[in-house]
Amino acid sequence: MELSTAQALTLWQQSNLKLVRDDDPDLSMRQTAILLTIYLEPPPHTVRDLAARLNVSKPVITRALDSMGRASLVKRRRDEADRRNVLIQRTVEGALLIERMADTIVEAARQQAL
Repeated sequence: MELSTAQALTLWQQSNLKLVRDDDPDLSMRQTAILLTIYLEPPPHTVRDLAARLNVSKPVITRALDSMGRASLVKRRRDEADRRNVLIQRTVEGALLIERMADTIVEAARQQAL
C-alpha cells in the first residue's frame, strides 16, 4: 500500500481523533513512542536504554513512565542482576491499549481506502 503525503496525514489525523475521543489514557507523542518501543521491541527495556533510543534524558523517560505507570500501562522493577538498573515491563492493560491503537489505525486505513 502506497500513500500520498495527504493520505498519510489524514490516516494519522483520523487515528488520533478516534484515540483522543475514547476512554483510554490520552498519551503524549513521547509516551506513545515509549509504549510502542516497549511493546514492539524485545526486552529488556531500561530507563537508560529508552532515553538513548529516544534521544532524551533519563528524567524525561522517568516522568513519562510515572504517568504511564499510574495508568497501569507499564510497570517497573529493579533488575536483580544489576540493582542500578530499573527494568520496564509490559502489562496486560498496556498490551490491550496497543491492540486498540492498532485496530483504530487499521479501521482508519480501511475507511480511507473506500
